[in-house]
Amino acid sequence: QGSVDCPNLEFKYGDADGHGAELAELYSYTEEPELSTNRRCFEEDFHAQVQGRRWLELDGAQQKAYVMRLLDGLEVVNRDKRLKVARAILYLAQGVFGDCDNEGDVLHWSRHNSFLLYRLGTFTAFLELLNMEIDNSQACSSALRKPAISLADSTELRVLLSVMYLMVENIRVEQEADPPEWKTCRETFRMELSFPVHTEEPFALLLFTMVTKFCSGHAPHFPMKKVLLLLWKVLLFTLGGFEALQAMKVRRREELGLPPLPEDSIQVMRSMRAASPPTYSIELMEQQQQKRGHRSRRPLMKQDSLDIYNERDPFKNDEAGVDEEENDDVDSGIEGELDLMERDAIIPAMPAQRPLIERVSFPKGLPWAPKVRQKDIEHFLEASRNKFIGFTLGQDTETLIGLPRPIHESVKTLKQHKYVSISDVQIKNEEELEKCPMSLGEEEVQETPCEILYRAMLYNLPQYMIALLKILLAAAPTSKAKTDSINILADVLPEEMPVTILQSMKLGIDVNRHKEIIVKSISALLLLLLKHFKLNHIYQFEYVSQHLVFANCIPLILKFFNQNIMSYITAKNRENLPSYPFPVGSGPQFGSCCIKQRWLITFLQLTQMLASRETNLIRNYAETNLNFTMGMLVVFKSAPILKRALKVKQAMMQLYVLKLLKIQTKYLGRQWRKSNMKTMSAIYQKVRHRMNDDWAYGNDIDARPWDFQAEECTLRANIEAFNSRRYDKPQDSEFAPVDNCLQSVLGQRLELPEDFHYSYELWLEREVFSQPIRWEELLHYQ
Repeated sequence: QGSVDCPNLEFKYGDADGHGAELAELYSYTEEPELSTNRRCFEEDFHAQVQGRRWLELDGAQQKAYVMRLLDGLEVVNRDKRLKVARAILYLAQGVFGDCDNEGDVLHWSRHNSFLLYRLGTFTAFLELLNMEIDNSQACSSALRKPAISLADSTELRVLLSVMYLMVENIRVEQEADPPEWKTCRETFRMELSFPVHTEEPFALLLFTMVTKFCSGHAPHFPMKKVLLLLWKVLLFTLGGFEALQAMKVRRREELGLPPLPEDSIQVMRSMRAASPPTYSIELMEQQQQKRGHRSRRPLMKQDSLDIYNERDPFKNDEAGVDEEENDDVDSGIEGELDLMERDAIIPAMPAQRPLIERVSFPKGLPWAPKVRQKDIEHFLEASRNKFIGFTLGQDTETLIGLPRPIHESVKTLKQHKYVSISDVQIKNEEELEKCPMSLGEEEVQETPCEILYRAMLYNLPQYMIALLKILLAAAPTSKAKTDSINILADVLPEEMPVTILQSMKLGIDVNRHKEIIVKSISALLLLLLKHFKLNHIYQFEYVSQHLVFANCIPLILKFFNQNIMSYITAKNRENLPSYPFPVGSGPQFGSCCIKQRWLITFLQLTQMLASRETNLIRNYAETNLNFTMGMLVVFKSAPILKRALKVKQAMMQLYVLKLLKIQTKYLGRQWRKSNMKTMSAIYQKVRHRMNDDWAYGNDIDARPWDFQAEECTLRANIEAFNSRRYDKPQDSEFAPVDNCLQSVLGQRLELPEDFHYSYELWLEREVFSQPIRWEELLHYQ
């Protein structure tokens, strides 16, 4: 049970929200009249073709015949007629809600019609129409001339993108009752989106191009929310979600001959429970004043650093503490801002004896297995040999002669927890390929959807990342309107602005919801790209990370957290309307609380991946220097902002906040650690540790903390060498084959110009006979 100010937020983090919620997020409330327009376009055409029957009453052959007639209507030249047919197809993809009685039937028919439309080639037809609309220079110039852009400027694009989004989302979602032909369609559709068939680039690249064109100002009428939602779902469909990523990681480790993962990270995070948030100095002063008013003598009780933050050791006596539900409110007042010796502990009433079965069900020990790198073992042995023997043996980790018995035991323990990541193997292979390019030959690169996407994005990847961050900045809740900022509200503002207070409130709610959905889609697709690129190759991940970091992604994310986070999460930007689709009687309402929690957690994961970039190159300097991203966290004073986010009682969100606090704890100073003992205990209890990492009580760093330029430059050089070797088409002339046979060289036929024989003698005199030959230069040539 949470307190009144900090309630427990029951939220399950996954690849996406519920199916109905994801479909509802495609629309804004200002688009509600268009739903009835879609229905009218369908019914006019349908009743003209089929007399006296409904769509639900047709058999499969009749439905196919009608859809084929609709697709023929997309080939007409008249733009208005083509739009009417597209609206009729959109009504089918929306689930023919006019003939359904409840939301479940609408979702069922939406999925059924989406599979039918895909089998008949609707997606390919709409892709051609989308390319036509993107290249429509008349619409772009018309939008540029307008002082204010509204929904009317993007009608055709919104209809096309809505149909494509509904098809992707409905086909992507798997259900147990799906027939076998649907599963076959799903795999075929995934392959079609992943591997370019009709074009030279995957479909996701077309959507990235729309994003950059919008941000450059050449196409301000593009409906960015729909583009970003479609881009996110295409990436999620083609690359795979978190569980698919975990399965790929397990399979890749098996292929490389690495030991299995110590635990399933998804299951560990799902089993975690939220903790009571730390208190702040103002609350502590109020509690101190209350204590002075009625101070009574109470015996002191020693506090266990593990029990102080949410979970108890099941094998301790019950007298030593209370259950977490009873201890939340009491413990929140015993914060680490005061010295440990000055605390007055409260002994609660004795709880009833629990049966042994319930005690055994508590988790024992830390949730994560500690990890040790090969470098950690080498550094430990180097320090031990210098101390006890006086010399070192380099990278030898087997010879322990002359070292005392406790060192032997320590080395044994370190080796038991040794962890070799896929990134370590990839970096080692890259180093070998750079050293021996001729003997090792060309690298065999597996053509995965992730590899194809990276190759297609590579040369414009900086522009893609900057464009996404520009949109993110425009959607930030604390950002002020600037003249040079992009307008992301073009597909939510109506053609006629509201005149009454009620309409203004409705539009304000719609605008806030619109921004939240944009932020959710951008954060999700960035995290998805980083995770898949990291598994595919670590240098691909590093390349994307560098562009995000240098484009100030971390301060931008901190901007979202630098506010009253609890008030922001619990504010609901929704209307008293059904969620999907709007015209259907009454249905469940999806508030924005889940949307905000989702992208806040996603932002924390994104920041944690950027801040703890796990290449050996950066780790080699971790003992003495901050890397660039960790330095940004310290410079922008993220610790108080992140600590404020601990007020949200959601286990996964707290875990990633604690991870971000852990990597910068060493650089925050002794006073901060002394004043935040409860947060330190939480980090120890919930976050994975490396055995030789003195993250908590390391000495203050004497070296210059910003001396990271050399490491970053070396990393950038390695990334450029990787991209050049794997993706540049022209081979380096140094490794190009040379023909050393004099006869074959002289016997080659050369294409000479027609007038060459007229000036042949002049050419010989100027280029051959008059040029002195410096034979000595051949001896000095390197």
